[in-house]
Amino acid sequence: MTAGNGNGQTDGLTYAQAGVDIDAGNALVETIKPLVRATRRPGADAEIGGFGGLFDLKAAGFRDPILVAANDGVGTKVKIAIETNRHATIGIDLVAMCVNDLVVQGAEPLFFLDYYATAKLVPGVGADIVRGIADGCRQAGCALIGGETAEMPGLYEGADYDLAGFAVGAAERGTLLPKAGIAAGDAVLGLPSSGVHSNGFSLVRRIVARAGLPWDAPAPFDAARSLGEALLEPTRIYVKPLLAALRATDGIRALAHITGGGFPDNLPRVLPEDVGIAVDLDAVTPPPVFGWLARTGGVSEAEMLRTFNCGIGMVVVAEAAKAAEVEAALKAAGEAPVRLGRITPRGSEPVTFDGRLAL
Repeated sequence: MTAGNGNGQTDGLTYAQAGVDIDAGNALVETIKPLVRATRRPGADAEIGGFGGLFDLKAAGFRDPILVAANDGVGTKVKIAIETNRHATIGIDLVAMCVNDLVVQGAEPLFFLDYYATAKLVPGVGADIVRGIADGCRQAGCALIGGETAEMPGLYEGADYDLAGFAVGAAERGTLLPKAGIAAGDAVLGLPSSGVHSNGFSLVRRIVARAGLPWDAPAPFDAARSLGEALLEPTRIYVKPLLAALRATDGIRALAHITGGGFPDNLPRVLPEDVGIAVDLDAVTPPPVFGWLARTGGVSEAEMLRTFNCGIGMVVVAEAAKAAEVEAALKAAGEAPVRLGRITPRGSEPVTFDGRLAL
């Protein structure tokens, strides 16, 4: 029963008065449906609105698949998107952080789901975010088959939001990476990053605060763009060139996505216990943003290497006898690999460094 106030009105509360607008959520779903449909691929019709998304592995061409799953977020890079009101590319980062972790295991990304949580749903912001997610899915060749939008006033404040992504891929049984047989003498190739990607942004934001620069100031390392725009450069998605190279040659023994932890923490994840990697830092050409971060923040080389990708977003371990073949396959797929180092017998540290970063 609802109590009256003597004027024929009631004082009962509604969900909208509590801060959650169901109509706004429904409107967002209608707005993004064309974006989602654009991610269709064999195995998924990329329609949303049901209680779950469907995927047909047989229609995708798999015979005896192993499924591989990954989930991730974008970290505090979202704060820059929020504070600059630039939301169109943060969804690319979200997809990239998940699908790059699938392809390093030899899996083809098949479908993606997202979670978007905010204090109050602003349809234009939400549509921009999903537009970026759909763009990332197209770059990765996977279908956006579902997601969740949550308004949570009291948990988030103002314009704040957070994102999480969930991706599933597949590989035929027996083709997963890393392969057995990684041995001393194998070649290590590096694929360039587009910049900071999506790791280390708590440090990035601290350095920007120390510099006293607003987001709309010209970027000290890229005068053609504002600082906020330059730092929001999206994470590269390596899926299509790596899948093409894996189809073209059997010489790839391992792949490593260089995310949080940089070279020291990510490279050992794909190595057997008896070998290490010697990295030639002189072969790396860091984008200018890294030099600015190091100088402005007084960040040591060791800290840079463990916090950021420093210009190499993906590492490829190639069988020694087929290194040139792997390099050629990557170039044919549009990549620009550099000879980053070699596999060595394991010493006291799994990853060692020669030379210096050109910061």
